[in-house]
Amino acid sequence: MSLENLQLQILKTLDAQGEILDTKDFTLEDGTQVDQLVILGALNSLLSREMVEYQSLDSEVWYLTEEGKEISASGSHEVVVFNTIPEGPEGIAISELQAKLGNVAKIGQGKAFKNKWIKKNGANLVRAVEKVEDQTKEDLIVIQETGSHPNAEVLKDLKRRKLCDKQKVTTYSVKKGAKFALTIQKQATELTYEMMQSGEWKNQTFKKYNFDAVGITPPGGHLHPLLKVREEFRQIFFEMGFTEMPTNKFVESSFWNFDALFQPQQHPARDMHDTFFLKDPATTNSFPEELLKKVKDIHTNGGHGSIGYGYDWKEEEAQKLLLRTHTTAVSSNMLYHLAQQPKFTPAKYFSIDRVFRNETVDATHLAEFHQVEGVVADKNLTLGDLIGFMEEFFKKLGVENIRFKPAFNPYTEPSMEVFSYHEGLQKWVEIGNSGMFRPEMLLPLGLDPDVRVIAWGLSLERPTMIKYDIDNIRELLGHKVDLAMIKTNPVCRLDKKMGKELEGEESKAEPVPNPIH
Repeated sequence: MSLENLQLQILKTLDAQGEILDTKDFTLEDGTQVDQLVILGALNSLLSREMVEYQSLDSEVWYLTEEGKEISASGSHEVVVFNTIPEGPEGIAISELQAKLGNVAKIGQGKAFKNKWIKKNGANLVRAVEKVEDQTKEDLIVIQETGSHPNAEVLKDLKRRKLCDKQKVTTYSVKKGAKFALTIQKQATELTYEMMQSGEWKNQTFKKYNFDAVGITPPGGHLHPLLKVREEFRQIFFEMGFTEMPTNKFVESSFWNFDALFQPQQHPARDMHDTFFLKDPATTNSFPEELLKKVKDIHTNGGHGSIGYGYDWKEEEAQKLLLRTHTTAVSSNMLYHLAQQPKFTPAKYFSIDRVFRNETVDATHLAEFHQVEGVVADKNLTLGDLIGFMEEFFKKLGVENIRFKPAFNPYTEPSMEVFSYHEGLQKWVEIGNSGMFRPEMLLPLGLDPDVRVIAWGLSLERPTMIKYDIDNIRELLGHKVDLAMIKTNPVCRLDKKMGKELEGEESKAEPVPNPIH
């Protein structure tokens, strides 16, 4: 029967009887009983329309277990044992009885002995009375038909024998409501745009919202593996006293991304095959005019001991908007604002955010990835300071066995690539890049000549892929990410070497040469 038909049957019963004293006696027109949970659903729907009112009636009902049902149908174990023993003085051998009845013989035999229905005659069992009454079966039938028994001791005994048990049952008494009727008007469940436009909402009866209903618990969120590793890096920077740079601006001008970094306008990185340029808007002129002139002069004519690039620097190129190719564009902007302070104060900046390159996508390259960058500005810094900072930084990652190799970057001199020996691969692998920002970049920004800036950077994807054993970068970032992988992967814990002393003794822990393997 459908819910609506059940509701109509309840309304008809109320109309005929005035009320329903207990829904345990409620039946359909064909005499079929209805589950109380189904009745409750129908009553709640009618209650929301104010067509009925109801109250819960709680009671305890005894019911038969599966074994109890079997006994109520075929007899108790003790009666089965008695009936199996033939009349006469010979009886039946105990072994034969057990072979015939199995476990029933063991249970029923003890009960029959207790009732003095049977006795032993040597190795046999014989009847001790002419006939017996199966009181257990009769008691179970009473419980099955009435849901209880007048003798509490009988209930206690049968429950101990696991033949019956009790359960709480909720039924309902039902009365007519304020808007009782024999027909059910369909209610609208939501207010639609069409109703408001046509005015139909004025003629609609809306279903009441149940604010007490228990909603579906939403599943908890899960951090992406990249965010887990990113947070580990952030905490290391914070431990070293760094300030996080604002990197929430993905679109940058060519001026801050290239020109302010002393990167020539003919550099291959400015080609559309390497960089994503914007079409609309395509350009901007929101950069300091005085700084623009200084950058143009250093590119064209040189200065501060540099001969520059000696080409015709064009402002139109610097105005082009693009998706930033590195977070160093933010670093140059931060250093410019640092130089505007009345008095220079040393600064340590870091950033971890997305950058974009027009790369051919494969298992190890994407068109967007994350760059980790650290920058330190202070007076009279040297290459030794850079190496010292690098060693300390990577030591906090768990990397102690590192080497440096000379390299070239347009905006750093000297520049160094950083390598670590990977025990798993049994070879040296590049883990980052570093250098000291060139005077051609720093002096136009307005920094004092004795201020030096050291910087280093590495990717976030490579250590994450190794940490979580991911072979294809497209499975880590992008539309092919496996959501199950995000849910099941553990929190990141880089294998940091934490030196400590216990009772005056240094820890005997071995150094971990690689932080992510």
